[in-house]
Amino acid sequence: MAVLRRHLDRRTFVLAHSELERLFGAIVTDSDLPLPQAQTQLGRERVDYFWPELGLVVEVDGLRYHRTAAQQAKDRERDHIHLAAGRTALRFTYEEVKYRPGYVRATLIRVARRLSAVGSRPAR
Repeated sequence: MAVLRRHLDRRTFVLAHSELERLFGAIVTDSDLPLPQAQTQLGRERVDYFWPELGLVVEVDGLRYHRTAAQQAKDRERDHIHLAAGRTALRFTYEEVKYRPGYVRATLIRVARRLSAVGSRPAR
């Protein structure tokens, strides 16, 4: 029954609001990782994906909001906020998600395994 529930959850869970998020959602569902919270609020910031049991935040950076130096500086500041709160933040670019999904999936799985092995505490 648990296998059926997991399969059904994966087929009905919405991970995306944009093309980039749809592409990343397909990578997540192929990874066999637990499903993340999508578009969730952490403190004052909204994040693309959050695995609370791992303390893992993933942002997928499209070209529209992440191309200028000022936007990239704000992204780094957000990464520092996550780090200070005990969360691990990963960022993937549009090009990585669209053209290198195997790399994105492998990186995501490696980081999730490391965080599981370390026994990271759920981050707030």
